[in-house]
Amino acid sequence: MDERIGSILLLIEDKNCIQLLNEIISKHSDIIIGRQGIRLREKNKSIISLVLEGTTDELGGLTGQLGKLNGVNVKSIVLKNK
Repeated sequence: MDERIGSILLLIEDKNCIQLLNEIISKHSDIIIGRQGIRLREKNKSIISLVLEGTTDELGGLTGQLGKLNGVNVKSIVLKNK
């Protein structure tokens, strides 16, 4: 299967899900090539940005698991890796 480059942007609105979110991200660490976290103190929210490289199935698997978390808003983009 073709490798893809992808990015996932997570808006964490409920801090109670952070432990589970980190467990999911750790399980997929083999496809993560970068991670950045930003805290929005005034809004009591956080943003995590992930840069990934893997197959469409791998990227979709991670995105799908993160999207099921309550209190997390997920948006992803996938590009063909030429």
